[in-house]
Amino acid sequence: MYAWNQLGRRVNKGEKGIRILAPILGIRRKPDDEAEKDIRIQNERFLVGFRHTYVWDVEQTSGADLPEPVKVYGDVGENYDRVLAFLERQGIELVFTENIAPALGASYGGRIAILPGQSKGRNLHHAIA
Repeated sequence: MYAWNQLGRRVNKGEKGIRILAPILGIRRKPDDEAEKDIRIQNERFLVGFRHTYVWDVEQTSGADLPEPVKVYGDVGENYDRVLAFLERQGIELVFTENIAPALGASYGGRIAILPGQSKGRNLHHAIA
């Protein structure tokens, strides 16, 4: 419910959620001398375990309208190369693979996978969405 509340929406009274296993993440602080080398890696997240929690579909909620997803159309020009350079600087790997079909794009663990054969605009959309 917390995520829906953050979006200005509330779960409707009487709605039943689906129980799932959600990860519990801890934070391991890096030693100060190591953290000073690269400020981005001060803390490291790690998996502690799992807990039960509930999720609800948007149809089970009411409230503020949800934000529209980012859409990229037409000629992306230099933005395509800029996004690729940004991903590389962030240490995010971009791969094109058939293994995610029927999905057009997916991201996980510092990696973005895109189904090949799409336009540069669609590729850019999947990389930033």
